[in-house]
Amino acid sequence: MSDTAIMTLKTMLAHLDDAKKYQSLRDVMETLPAPDLAAVFEDLPPEKLPVLFRLCPKDLAAEVFAELTPAAQQLLIDGLTDTELKAVVDELFADDATDLVEEMPASVVKRILAQADPATRRMINELLQYPEDSAGGVMTTEFMELRPEMTVTQAMESIRANGFDKETINNCYVTDRERTLVGVVSLRALVLEKDESRVMRDMMDTNVVSVSTTTDQEEVSRLFEKYGFLAIPVVDAEKRLVGIVTIDDAISILQDEASEDIAKMNAIGPTDRPYFKQSMWSLYRSRAPWLIFLMISATFSSLVIRSYESALAAVTVLTAYIPMLTDTGGNAGSQSTSTIIRGMAVGDIRTKDLPRIIWREFRVALLCGLTLAVCNFAKMLFFDRVAAPVALAVCLTLIGTVLLSQLIGGALPVIAEKFKIDPAVMASPLITTIVDTTTLLLYFNIAKMVLHI
Repeated sequence: MSDTAIMTLKTMLAHLDDAKKYQSLRDVMETLPAPDLAAVFEDLPPEKLPVLFRLCPKDLAAEVFAELTPAAQQLLIDGLTDTELKAVVDELFADDATDLVEEMPASVVKRILAQADPATRRMINELLQYPEDSAGGVMTTEFMELRPEMTVTQAMESIRANGFDKETINNCYVTDRERTLVGVVSLRALVLEKDESRVMRDMMDTNVVSVSTTTDQEEVSRLFEKYGFLAIPVVDAEKRLVGIVTIDDAISILQDEASEDIAKMNAIGPTDRPYFKQSMWSLYRSRAPWLIFLMISATFSSLVIRSYESALAAVTVLTAYIPMLTDTGGNAGSQSTSTIIRGMAVGDIRTKDLPRIIWREFRVALLCGLTLAVCNFAKMLFFDRVAAPVALAVCLTLIGTVLLSQLIGGALPVIAEKFKIDPAVMASPLITTIVDTTTLLLYFNIAKMVLHI
């Protein structure tokens, strides 16, 4: 639904609420998808949120609740009675209930767990044992399980009897008596199978792609992209099936990882809260430490300039080209870094590829540097009217700067990954700071050699 449609709907619901036309409100909300209704609820005044939420049908209410941001969920929980909260929590899938518990303050968590039924509470506690960024931390335990000795008829009866409480039944997982995963069969295959006496072991696909509970969530999302799955089974150390990760969770993982990388690449502390939901203090804390670090790092550039004051005094025109050289170096390094980080994110580049990366970046940088140097040499001679030796010093520095910048920008993310540091940290701001200092050192040393100063 478009933003305009959501705003129109928000206005309409507000008018119906003011007029106390609750049946009309309920009729309208029943026709809306949960994500769109959640978008409307996000901007409701706190006192109206519980009122409208109570009008949602039971199943829709749970779906809407799962789509809300943690801040809106907490506001809603504060406005619900214990009975209403219990009804919502019991309708949530285990992974959504676990996410809710992880996001809420301790006082709210205590209330949620107190209202959850024993089975839900047991599943939540089980999922909380796994690291938050692992497959075990994002999986759901509500999946469709079949036995290899079942016939098609028995399998369909089991799906009809138990499928309502499962997050997905598109794929059914076949396990033995020890719950070891032995195969997978699609609902499509079961529905289209004409021989109702055929057993699962003859129909199932035994080449099952699975992940362990400790697999990093980013690696899980790559498998979805690679194989086009709607769900991936999760097994424990004994190869027993303990849960599945669904495509909606994979999309959320990709969004969270992308948001985190973008924040780090721009020297900002990552957060999962929307911009207007963050306080001024929160925005300050996410930016100020990095700005202080980069400011201190930039003092190395000023130290280099001060140490070459005599050279600048002898040929003052050199000063005019410092911004161009440092900016070009920063841009070249950022291009290289962004390309490598993206390649690492999608699995195209691994740490063992470092020698190939350096050789490749060297050749590309040499071509780019020579192109820039030729263009800049002509500009300096014919438009800036500077002496040829000065133009030569600047252009030689330009070639060296692009070479150094792209080699540093290409190598640092891979080195960071090798030492278990997020490669995104090595993005634009940090690369620019490093390149500025090396560019100035290179510039002044080349100028001293070429101009004999």
